[in-house]
Amino acid sequence: MTNIVVIGAGYAGVLTTKKLEKRLRKQGVAEQTQITLIDKHPYHTMLTELHEVAACRVEEESIKMNLDEIFAGRKVKIVLDTVTEIAFEDREVVGEQDTYHYDYLVLAAGSKPTYFGVEGAEKYTYPFWSYDDAVALRDRIHDCFRRAADEPSKAKRRELLSFYVTGAGFTGVELAGELADYIPILCRRFHVKQEEVTLANVDGMPRPVPIFPEKLSGKVERRLKKKGVQTIMDASVVKVGEKSIWLQRGDEVKEYVAGTVVWTAGIESADVTTKVAEELESTGRGRILVDAYLRSVDDERVYVVGDNMMYTVPGQTKPVPQMVENAEASADTAANNIVSAITGKGKTEEYMPAFHGAMVSVGGRYGVARLGTAKHQINLPSFLAMFTKHFINVVYFIQVMGWAKVLSYVKHEFFTIRNNRSFLGGHFSNRTPSFLMVPLRVWLGAVWLFEGVMKIVEGWFKKPMLTGFFGGANAWYDSILKQATTETVSSAVDAVASATGAAAGATEAAASGVGTILMNWNFGLFHTILVSGKDLASSALGDYAFKLDVPLMNWFVNNVVLANDGIQMFMQIVIVLLELAVGAGLMLGLFTFPSAAVSLVLQFMFVCTTGLYLNGIWMVFAAIAVLIGGGYTLGLDYYVGPSLKKHWKNMKWIKRWYLYND
Repeated sequence: MTNIVVIGAGYAGVLTTKKLEKRLRKQGVAEQTQITLIDKHPYHTMLTELHEVAACRVEEESIKMNLDEIFAGRKVKIVLDTVTEIAFEDREVVGEQDTYHYDYLVLAAGSKPTYFGVEGAEKYTYPFWSYDDAVALRDRIHDCFRRAADEPSKAKRRELLSFYVTGAGFTGVELAGELADYIPILCRRFHVKQEEVTLANVDGMPRPVPIFPEKLSGKVERRLKKKGVQTIMDASVVKVGEKSIWLQRGDEVKEYVAGTVVWTAGIESADVTTKVAEELESTGRGRILVDAYLRSVDDERVYVVGDNMMYTVPGQTKPVPQMVENAEASADTAANNIVSAITGKGKTEEYMPAFHGAMVSVGGRYGVARLGTAKHQINLPSFLAMFTKHFINVVYFIQVMGWAKVLSYVKHEFFTIRNNRSFLGGHFSNRTPSFLMVPLRVWLGAVWLFEGVMKIVEGWFKKPMLTGFFGGANAWYDSILKQATTETVSSAVDAVASATGAAAGATEAAASGVGTILMNWNFGLFHTILVSGKDLASSALGDYAFKLDVPLMNWFVNNVVLANDGIQMFMQIVIVLLELAVGAGLMLGLFTFPSAAVSLVLQFMFVCTTGLYLNGIWMVFAAIAVLIGGGYTLGLDYYVGPSLKKHWKNMKWIKRWYLYND
């Protein structure tokens, strides 16, 4: 048995583990290998979204992914432990709970804050580099506002309402921008005057996010100032006290009142990596020197990925940056090379990352991004920058937990967002009380039930009727498109009226012998038709009919369905049963999601075969409106849904394919 141990469940550790398991399974050697992932937490955290939790834009669970769910159905052993040292000669990872033997080791322990020896920084500041940090800061901010609202002393209120974010890199700027969005909300909530609040972003660099060109840094700084953030650049933090911060500009050192100081001023390798750096060749802040294959230059069985690696691509002067894109790219290379070493198959790959740029958000509605290739990059406007950020997150979630997490992310970021704190504003956030949808759901169900019952009365269970159902409707459309005679229209109008449930006006159309063509566009793969059975001046909504003519659908209907009476009867019975089931389901609020989905499928089928009168199109939009959660209000799904979901989530194949959504 070949043992692979991965230390750390950050971006690099989780992705390396997933890619290893998948490749080993495809090579057919999964049973001969054991992958063990060790972390001190049972979850993976989206570190790039910590600011959203700290400033209460999203719920804290939105940035966490349980490791058991990520690796459900996969041959990966999850171990909750804190690694204290690595015995390289014995190939053992030593933890507080146990010791783990390895044949190949992946070091992906990530980083922790570094304080650069600043007096009082570690003791008096709030670090900001983990899930716990974000939750602790959120609670601290709430507590400060709560206490300030009851504080009679002006000086004490000033202290409680003074917030300093040290570091104007990605993390510091995003946190400051997010807090700037949240502070006005807190001021209204606790009845605190906004002018009493101090929010500052401090850095010893001359401008924020210096990785960007000066023009983009200027945009970031202007946006921060517009939102009320004091940007204090060229100011080094020399001391932090319990209620104060000392900043040095040139030779001048000045003390500022600061009740809360958040530290985002820099990172260094985690404790275990720092200890490893004493034995393996390394550079500053505990980064381990690796070769082109991401192996330690001292031990070819030790691979280092993400923040812990130190590697300079040949021809470049700077080492690869400690960014998520490096974590993702290094995970792929390391996984490939380990599998190649184990199986003796395939080629080992040299690490050749292609960084595509960076982006930073300043609050939930504004962002700055510079993207492209190494030789050519462009600046994106704010809307596209924010769109790109969310798109990149979605791509990452697909890799880690599939569409289940994507749906959860979209829900938290757009559908439940409050105070318009999204780059889309609050336009997609649910505001309408769900009980107002109940009459619509019940009426939609009643219409479907009526349609099914009427088809039974018409004899759909007794004899083939689809030839007239489909053929008559097509003849009606053809007669109008060809401006046919009254007799031709009259012979076909009843079929389309029956098919669409809109008989009103059809007889008059037949009598008039007049038709109006509003749309007749042929796109090859499909043909869109919008007509009225009357002249335009006399047409009401119930006279207009829309059809999506699809040649492939026509071929299937004519050559498969209508070619055999037995198949016709089978299709008729299925249609009637579906209409009855959909009607009952929607009226009772039972299995509302599949019922609404089938409703849409039936409507699409009718649009492509018989067409729909416009006064029946409401059924399409009604099905969309009640599609998600429509039966959880005054419906049986309220009782049935949670029980089914509980059993659904526990099924092995459901876990493996992430076919659940919390």
